[in-house]
Amino acid sequence: MTQPVIDTSPPVSDEVRQTTCYMCACRCGINVHMKSGRVAYIEGNRDHPVNKGVLCAKGSAGIMQVNAPSRLRAPLRRVGPRGSGRFQEITWDEALDIAAGWLGRIRHDDPAKLAFFTGRDQSQSFTSFWAQNFGTPNYAAHGGFCSVNMAAAGIYTMGGAFWEFGQPDWDRTRLMLLFGVAEDHDSNPIKMGIGRMKARGGRLIGVNPIRTGYNAVADDWLGITPGTDGLLILALIHCLFQAGRIDLDYLARYTNAPVLVDAETGLLRRDGAGKMLVRDRRSGALSAFDSPGILPDLAARDGADRTVFQWMAERYLDPAHAPEAVAERCGIPAARIRALAAELAHAAFDQAFELDQPWTDFRGERHATMTGRPVSMHAMRGISAHSNGFQTCRALHVLQIILGTVEVPGGFRFKPPYPKPSEAHPRPHCHAHPDRPLDGPHLGFVHGPEDLALDPDGRPARIDKAFSWENPMSAHGLMHMVIANAHAGDPYPIDTLFLYMANMAWNSSMNTAGTMKMLTDTDENGEYVIPRIIYSDAYSSEMVAYADLVLPDTTYLERHDCISLLDRPICEADAAADAIRWPVVEPDRDVRGFQTVLIQLANRLKLPGFTADDGTPRYRDYADYIVNHERKPGIGPLAGFRGDGDLTGRGPANPDQLNRYIANGGFFSTHIPAGADYYKPWNMAYQDWAVGMGLFDKPQPYLFQLYLEPLRRFQRAAEGHGDRQPPDHLRDRIRRTMDPLPVWYPPFGDTDVDTDAYPLHALTQRPMAMYHSWGSQNAWLRQIHGRNPLYVPPEIWARHGFRDGDWAHLISPHGTITVPVALHGGLNPNTVWTWNAIGKRKGTWALDERAPEATKGFLLNHLIHELLPPKGDGLRWSNSDPITGQAAWFDLRVRIEKAAPRDEADPAFPPVTSPVGRGPAYLRWRVGK
Repeated sequence: MTQPVIDTSPPVSDEVRQTTCYMCACRCGINVHMKSGRVAYIEGNRDHPVNKGVLCAKGSAGIMQVNAPSRLRAPLRRVGPRGSGRFQEITWDEALDIAAGWLGRIRHDDPAKLAFFTGRDQSQSFTSFWAQNFGTPNYAAHGGFCSVNMAAAGIYTMGGAFWEFGQPDWDRTRLMLLFGVAEDHDSNPIKMGIGRMKARGGRLIGVNPIRTGYNAVADDWLGITPGTDGLLILALIHCLFQAGRIDLDYLARYTNAPVLVDAETGLLRRDGAGKMLVRDRRSGALSAFDSPGILPDLAARDGADRTVFQWMAERYLDPAHAPEAVAERCGIPAARIRALAAELAHAAFDQAFELDQPWTDFRGERHATMTGRPVSMHAMRGISAHSNGFQTCRALHVLQIILGTVEVPGGFRFKPPYPKPSEAHPRPHCHAHPDRPLDGPHLGFVHGPEDLALDPDGRPARIDKAFSWENPMSAHGLMHMVIANAHAGDPYPIDTLFLYMANMAWNSSMNTAGTMKMLTDTDENGEYVIPRIIYSDAYSSEMVAYADLVLPDTTYLERHDCISLLDRPICEADAAADAIRWPVVEPDRDVRGFQTVLIQLANRLKLPGFTADDGTPRYRDYADYIVNHERKPGIGPLAGFRGDGDLTGRGPANPDQLNRYIANGGFFSTHIPAGADYYKPWNMAYQDWAVGMGLFDKPQPYLFQLYLEPLRRFQRAAEGHGDRQPPDHLRDRIRRTMDPLPVWYPPFGDTDVDTDAYPLHALTQRPMAMYHSWGSQNAWLRQIHGRNPLYVPPEIWARHGFRDGDWAHLISPHGTITVPVALHGGLNPNTVWTWNAIGKRKGTWALDERAPEATKGFLLNHLIHELLPPKGDGLRWSNSDPITGQAAWFDLRVRIEKAAPRDEADPAFPPVTSPVGRGPAYLRWRVGK
């Protein structure tokens, strides 16, 4: 009998193309398997420094993004009313002519009339360069409504922050403290790191109102009350000071703890060269902080002037910071807080170790070993997205620093090009002039009132009011305020709103219904209040319907991208690394990568920076820009394979650079030399290596800033000092919130709302299988998260008599939604939550109008407003952190009521007409033979 021949190992692919994933911001390396020129499947690249072959569900599902029915097919011009979704397909020449016509008139008249804001793209050094050369002051990316508190607090305090700026020393840490981290950010490296740490017997402690994801595998979980993380952290600092369990030598050598504070002004004492002054324990003399051979004295005095350390001890030893004083508000028993402080101290000091690795510090002192303190911390949006988030993030960094756990073996380590002091970053620029580029970068770090972005009359110079007295240190801008301010003409009207990957008509906005109305409102002449809207997206998202001109982007496997050291690189703590994406498949639609479209617009507009002296374009497309652009001589977007292909960091452009990256797996990595990989801010071997790499122009060692002098400068202005004065109605808020030592104050959602009427906190969290909004239209990922209930803790569940399948009204001061509910045992008892961005508007994303995302999926955004409720003072205050302008998404207060069962969540908006129609009921295709 003849047996059938079965091929048990058919070829998976006939070619593998290596590139960088874009299903989240993790930027993992991927192997894209091809059959007959089409994507067959995606796996992790085992040689890649980020993920080492590990790939999550999102990454594997990237194939469904490239095949999504929701992909836009051609440029679109609106032919129906805004919001209707009625468009006409046009050619690229027509689209670029329209856009260049609108933008050219603005640039010739007043470049500030263009507001150009981008979402979670990964080319912000490029988009900001374009906007700067256009000349508008109104540019920023999505960080202002994501985690600017985290980034700004980290850079101002210690020269870098969590996630893209640094990582735990996974192979040596023994205790990790995790604050407010959702599952979608940096997920593969965190999962891999936690696994390695726990395999060595290390402990993970989660501090989060919600126990999911990383917190679900934590050895201990503290279900803290939202917005009180700062109280908990300051209580831990109190306990450590009280027990004397702090690293005094580290504080004296590497921080501004020994710097003298002028008792009269509250400013740091400085010498004639502007360097901070300390008293040398050896000689007793006042010296510049970086003087060779000195050992700064933490206990020094000079008349009435005391050190920062003494200010800290006085403040944090106050009984108001004791665990017993804060336990009820935090929802964490005092004994548990004290036990956590003891555990941190035990790991940092009793389990300390030394590496036999000599190194030389910036004062010229030679150290025979490196001291390891195996405590690490990580945090993200959960503590950032509150109106007290900046000071809370600062407090967390102070906790790390007093334990001596930053940039030491076993602790938190920076990734190149960080660390660098806040002074090394640019100040913001805002002076717009017709037909001229902006006078410098839009975004930066202010160090006092003199750096604010104000017009000659003292009014905000930017449409989002970033870097104004309302939000002085808003390093990432305030994207959530752009549409509301433009609609109100406050501080001035704009002509064109230009958005990329920012779904502001839906899940990227607070006050979603109000935002859609603002986008469609007309004036007394019947003209749109926001006259023109240009939008670029790869998919038929909710925002597409509100655009006048749509410039369709490619998917991430169809374009060039640059994950650059100038922007958001893929570095690890022991290596500098960057990466590219490249078109592993060609688009089957009339679409173009947005970055190339910007270059084509720049060429039409003849923008400086993109145009040679003879008027010819400098760059054909984005790939040409990546290779040939230089931010300064020898420094370009990519650090690898420069010059003849053998130069790293600095060197002439290499025309074959992209091919070298492709041949290397889509990335480049170079390791920090041994002995330079710890103590980076003070280690001269690292400083010299960074200069050679082009990360710095010269060594720039610095001290960690426990006492943040720029905050004190703003306080002094509020007290009446200096030439630039804040408006009277902001003086008290600036004095109260901008304290140079970390403080805690209640979130504005608690003080500006009747908490008896709205007793519950409401939060959103992104699931591990999704990222922003585009993941939930993915045919594979929809099977994991096609709908989202409101999760309710057991006490509230029982009190309201909820049962499986029930619905509830969730009510905030801004509105009401009606949603399905589910029981969740891992919750703070006064907190409800749901997954973010699952809900979709009917007619969008090529989904059926009966799809669960459009019926059972919902957004908490409908309950949040970009403005706080009226206070009775005649003013409307932004729902933001008063220091950075970070959107305070997580300050939301609500109450819950049982509702009758229904078929759909409410509010349910009328469907929009989709320019791509509806996708098939089933996605079927065959790859290869």
